[in-house]
Amino acid sequence: MRSSAEPPVPGGEPGTGDWGPLDWCASGVGGTSYQQHEPRPEPGPAAPDGDGGERPPSAPARRSPAGSGRRTRTGRSGRTAGPSSRAEEEPDTRDPATQARAICLRLLTGSPRTRRQLADALRRRGIPEEAAEEVLSRFEDVGLIDDAAFAGAWVESRHAGRGLARRALARELRSRGVSGDVADEAVSRLDPEQEAQTARALVDRKLRSTRGLDRQVRIRRLAGMLARRGYPEGLALRVVREALAEEGESGEALDHWLPDD
Repeated sequence: MRSSAEPPVPGGEPGTGDWGPLDWCASGVGGTSYQQHEPRPEPGPAAPDGDGGERPPSAPARRSPAGSGRRTRTGRSGRTAGPSSRAEEEPDTRDPATQARAICLRLLTGSPRTRRQLADALRRRGIPEEAAEEVLSRFEDVGLIDDAAFAGAWVESRHAGRGLARRALARELRSRGVSGDVADEAVSRLDPEQEAQTARALVDRKLRSTRGLDRQVRIRRLAGMLARRGYPEGLALRVVREALAEEGESGEALDHWLPDD
């Protein structure tokens, strides 16, 4: 019989104590030790890599080195806080004059403003009065603030778009901080003849909607519409009389409304 200390015969049968070829390798006999491994699966098609190339399926996904990517933090609401939200949380450390310049430039980019409108905006944002006055004066010197130009553009736009007369235009300019002299100069450029033509166009536009009403009701509505747009009473009634006369309705009911010439 074979001694138990003797190694079994290679290639023996299972259960007889005989070793197979892999057992010989694992025992270290004959040199290097090896371990039995499961058969490796056949490689499949290459999966696309993140940078446009390809990598084997078994290769782990590459990670960006630590600190190379932009980190974001998530608040309690679940929203990611990026650089813009962090900037909003940080207080503005610029000096008041720099802040005032930035505010004025941003407002003037949207539409022209008067000096008083900009001053009110700076006051609401807590800019000291000394810094605000310095910036506003500088903007006036370089032409970024021009109340006269603002008034002229306002008169032209509001008369053409809304049909406002000189009285209403001057009132709007003063409410926006334009001085009385500058406002009067701007509205004086509006030609009286042009003002009368605009009033007649407004009456013609509304005349059809008043048909079928009592004559006195038509008079009040048409004249009142012109009065709300700043037209003088004499001009308003004269335009209404002409419009009704052309329509075929007598204008005698308006004669006692007109001022004596």
